[in-house]
Amino acid sequence: MAETTEGGTGKDVGETISQPRKSSWKYIGPGIVVAATGVGAGDLVATLIAGSNFGYTLLWAAVIGCVVKISLAEAAGRWHLSTGRTLFDGWRSLGIWTSWFFVAYVVIWGFVYGAAAMSSSGLPLQALFPGLDIDLKWWAILTGLVGLVFVWFNKYEVFEKVMTVLVGVMFVVTVYLAIRVTPNLGDAFAGLLPVLPDEKDSILNTLGLIGGVGGTITLAAYGYWVNAKGWTNTGWMKVMRLDNRVAYITTGIFVVAMLFVGAELLHSSNVAIASGDKGLIQLSDILEQKYGAATAKFFLIGFFATSFTSLIGVWHGVSLMFADFVERVRKSKAGADSLALTGEAVASGRRERSVPFRAYLLWLTFPPIILLFQGQPFRLIILYGVLGAAFLPFLAGTLIWLLNSSRTPREWRNGWLSNGMLAVAGALFLVLAIKQIWDADWGSFF
Repeated sequence: MAETTEGGTGKDVGETISQPRKSSWKYIGPGIVVAATGVGAGDLVATLIAGSNFGYTLLWAAVIGCVVKISLAEAAGRWHLSTGRTLFDGWRSLGIWTSWFFVAYVVIWGFVYGAAAMSSSGLPLQALFPGLDIDLKWWAILTGLVGLVFVWFNKYEVFEKVMTVLVGVMFVVTVYLAIRVTPNLGDAFAGLLPVLPDEKDSILNTLGLIGGVGGTITLAAYGYWVNAKGWTNTGWMKVMRLDNRVAYITTGIFVVAMLFVGAELLHSSNVAIASGDKGLIQLSDILEQKYGAATAKFFLIGFFATSFTSLIGVWHGVSLMFADFVERVRKSKAGADSLALTGEAVASGRRERSVPFRAYLLWLTFPPIILLFQGQPFRLIILYGVLGAAFLPFLAGTLIWLLNSSRTPREWRNGWLSNGMLAVAGALFLVLAIKQIWDADWGSFF
């Protein structure tokens, strides 16, 4: 068995000797990043609307959504730490089809997501500064450029600190609002019992809420942020698991707080809001009428923090994944040993300075600006939706495959609980993917 230092990995897969680190709050970091990135404005709106439509009835579904995502992120982190290999390296070992899926996903998804993330970040700024009379697309472009410059010139350490500050803002705002609306705690506790609303499509609506909590590709990026933090071997396993739990407890607080707001402020008054980011602007107007301008402005600041953390989180995390993809392809063509590129390449910060990393940053920023001016092409939106829906079943399925095979050291392979949670997650997301593909307007596509 190959011996390694505290920060290294063995020469062969799984052959690492590392002193276990005690799980301590002082190490927490990547979990905060994944929580901030995974909870975007769309997640808050979806939960807000669930509270508006069903009161506290679906509180249990929001909690289950967090538990499901814990299992996915933990599995991704466990793969990185136990093998010394990145997730994309694991995908490549399953066949070339994974590379084709990933390429299609990051190219099409990134193009449309870039425009959506910039618009979402620009919307609260426009509402905060109405006197400037600046069109939304210019606010959107400004946030995209600021995100580009920030991620381009800063390493993970600075990125994590800024994300932590913004998460603090999100936390204070959402918890303040939840307390401000004076939730009915008796009804809230009753909402933890798994009961379906007595309405049409209640099962699919419930599954959608479970699946919509806390991110998609950011779950796969978690392992890369774990490596970027300097955690590259099994000695960090306990720390990673604590960090991951903190991530989704934080996510759960955000989601539950917004469900409280929806249940008390909207459901009790029978007020409906629009889906999408503009629903949060409507909420701001309602808050101003009920609690005053200061509360509305405070909420808009939290709205901006929520949207901008998702923007810079994707700009950083998915760019790391794309850089890994390009390096693996180059190594494969050169006939080199793929294991020469371990998680330590991420930990060293080398990938953050690489050409592929910065090229994908540019892809996320500049081509989507075209969509801000011309609208989003219908066919592209359908492909974006299908690829996005297919990603989580892909992630859950491949993690089950990787973590039950000889690619993973025996000690760190899946147990019955992890297999069960990943199987539930895969089945859930597969149902949602089929529904989204079925609902797509394919007639107009062709």
